[in-house]
Amino acid sequence: MASHSDTLVVFFGATAGANGGKLGSDEREIILLVWQIVDLHEKKVGKLHSYYVKPDSLELTDQCKEETGLTVEDIIKAEPLDKVLQQFQQSVSSEVKSLGRSSFTLLVNSPLVIRQVLHPEASKKNLVLPECFFSFVDLRKEFHKCCPNAGPAQKQTLVSMLEYVGLPAASEQLTGVKEVRSMVQLTLCILAEPYCHKFTCVETVNYKFDSGACCKTEPVDSETVIRARGLPWQSSDQDIARFFKGLNIAKGGVALCLNAQGRRNGEALVRFIDSEHRDLALERHKHHMGCRYIEVYKATGEEFLKIAGGTSNEVAQFLSKENQVIIRMRGLPFTATSQEVLSFLGPESPVTDGAEGLLFVKYPDGRPTGDAFVLFSCEEYVQNALKKHKQILGKRYIELFRSTAAEVQQVLNRYMSTPLISTLPASPIVPVLASQPFLPAATSTRDCVRLRGLPYTAGIEDILEFMGEHTVDIKPHGVHMVLNQQGRPSGDAFIQMKSADRAFMVAQKCHKKTMKDRYVEVFQCSTEEMSIVLMGGTLNRSGLSPPPCKLPCLSPPTAYAAFPTSPAILSEAAFYQPPLLAAPRHPQTTVASPAHTLAYYPPQPHLYMNMNMNYTAYYPSPPVSPSTVGYFAAPPGAVAAAVAASPHPGAASTVLSQPGALVRMQGLPYNTGVKDILSFFQGYQVSTGGSEPLGRGWTKA
Repeated sequence: MASHSDTLVVFFGATAGANGGKLGSDEREIILLVWQIVDLHEKKVGKLHSYYVKPDSLELTDQCKEETGLTVEDIIKAEPLDKVLQQFQQSVSSEVKSLGRSSFTLLVNSPLVIRQVLHPEASKKNLVLPECFFSFVDLRKEFHKCCPNAGPAQKQTLVSMLEYVGLPAASEQLTGVKEVRSMVQLTLCILAEPYCHKFTCVETVNYKFDSGACCKTEPVDSETVIRARGLPWQSSDQDIARFFKGLNIAKGGVALCLNAQGRRNGEALVRFIDSEHRDLALERHKHHMGCRYIEVYKATGEEFLKIAGGTSNEVAQFLSKENQVIIRMRGLPFTATSQEVLSFLGPESPVTDGAEGLLFVKYPDGRPTGDAFVLFSCEEYVQNALKKHKQILGKRYIELFRSTAAEVQQVLNRYMSTPLISTLPASPIVPVLASQPFLPAATSTRDCVRLRGLPYTAGIEDILEFMGEHTVDIKPHGVHMVLNQQGRPSGDAFIQMKSADRAFMVAQKCHKKTMKDRYVEVFQCSTEEMSIVLMGGTLNRSGLSPPPCKLPCLSPPTAYAAFPTSPAILSEAAFYQPPLLAAPRHPQTTVASPAHTLAYYPPQPHLYMNMNMNYTAYYPSPPVSPSTVGYFAAPPGAVAAAVAASPHPGAASTVLSQPGALVRMQGLPYNTGVKDILSFFQGYQVSTGGSEPLGRGWTKA
């Protein structure tokens, strides 16, 4: 603590980029360190030290050259950061000892040099900072305590503080030297009479991130929460805390977000101890984690609690053991016991407190989900456990990966909110027209282009500006934005051009042009290729790859035929046409006519299967899940009769004419037959031919 320290080390640093109030915001390396010791008892100062630091990238911005007066020649022969920090530690320790003192505390004019420069850079370079850099005194805040009438601490500068106490600024010309001498003058002034100030407000930097549980009823200030996007999917809460190294995250303040399938979506909500640290975190927008840049935005306390909050006593008790590393196991047999899981992990990775360190995730009715969380006491045990990734337990391979307390809460909350009996959505009958005035017809003519990698905030105006002179070659209502499963922009767009030649020119001229700091890939394609991409295929300059559908695993084998890729379906499900290019669509008449044939989707066996199957097994990451099409109930009354009387009703007419209801059975044994299902429904009336296994533990009855 500074109140118990004998000396202060007045400290200053400059980077190869922005300095002053934006220090550290551009992720540039430190190139200059200057310091001088002040004896708090004798009110004397020591020798001034100035060291250049050699960065990994020998490049100085024009702003840096102008503000500091340094050139590449000045730093090219300097020592790297780890050597300079070692010299700093030795020099300060030796000088403090020669003065007959035993302790010291850093004094800075702003926390930026410590929190935004030294700690992040040391973290990226895997350097261990001396312990003195984990606590410091902010001169502006101390001056505000000493002279409260001078104004808010955040608005104070060295010049304004010196003027307030009637001192001239230091006359030195060298950057760093001038600032340190001015800080020393101001420090000696407020130590002396009439101020007689005591330096007591010591700020600290957390050594590590503390995980923990968060209750839904806990108040969370929205001014302390941020959202980080673009994270590597395998990132843990410790990785995110390392990205924000230097800033203090609240206990359990990292919540990794999961998508609809329960997998991480590259986003996280982070809660800091106060708004000052949150504001510093926002300055790290587009800083890098490995080779990826991370976007940082403001978020709310409500959003954080929605992800990280929990109410289960079982979860709270499970997470109450501090300093534990969490592993998530996925794909466990439903009959797996605690002892079987412990045996699977083996003696080389002992679970904390044995079976008490296991948390099986269950549905509200107690059925197992196949997920479990495991606690380990140290990193060594975790590494041993992760080696069992995709090894077999029973007849299933098990996935293991690092997890967090917030992820435990999310997974438990999600499964506990699952209804005991799944019901079909009560949606109105929606006719899907076989032709629409603005939708592309499925052809092999390559008169379209695909834009991939669009900024998520991009709109139609941005695309038109990006296309430039080629905008005149776009067909009317020819810009289609593709949405993801959550109804948000996916970063893709398809554009219809007037001819294949114009599409070829756009692909050549606009490929990898920049839109809002992101380069956009442009590929020529046809409407047929567009359909394949929307079903999970890939399209790039190397060609087109179909969706990785494992047909032998599907039942019936003609699964793709059961989910046709007609333009009408794909456009209704996947294309978003803003009013800028698409005029409002007027409802079409429900009377069947030769020009517009109504295509309904009755509850046929094959369609019902496709609407409820696990699409992640067949479409790894399509822009729009086929499940967004929705379930269209059989049309009643005269409309059903009109469809049944159509020239080619096919199997639909037989299903439409049958009364009754469908029942979904999930979790059937794989060797289940029709007789087993009929025996299960003994005492109930089942329609003739109304029971049909659909594969992978599903049936229609």
